[in-house]
Amino acid sequence: MKQDKQILYLKISIVLGLILLIVGHYILSYSELPQTMGIQGLILGGACMAFGIIFSLPTKMYLTFLLVKRETDKDLAEKSLAEKRQVDKNNQH
Repeated sequence: MKQDKQILYLKISIVLGLILLIVGHYILSYSELPQTMGIQGLILGGACMAFGIIFSLPTKMYLTFLLVKRETDKDLAEKSLAEKRQVDKNNQH
């Protein structure tokens, strides 16, 4: 259950990062904030994008690693169970 909760937190982090990337892009490209605030507006938009990348990219890599590991463990467990059934079947005959 702990791994499921960890995966949920990673997914939330990815969504938060993508939202920050979109907000940063909106601030820099479409809003009038950089023109009205000057350099602080540019820094705000750049900071949103930077934190968005920090939240989204590394967590995507780690989440992919966890999901691949989970799938591999599941396949190994199924293979082990199939081998055990085969041995039990051979012992009955």
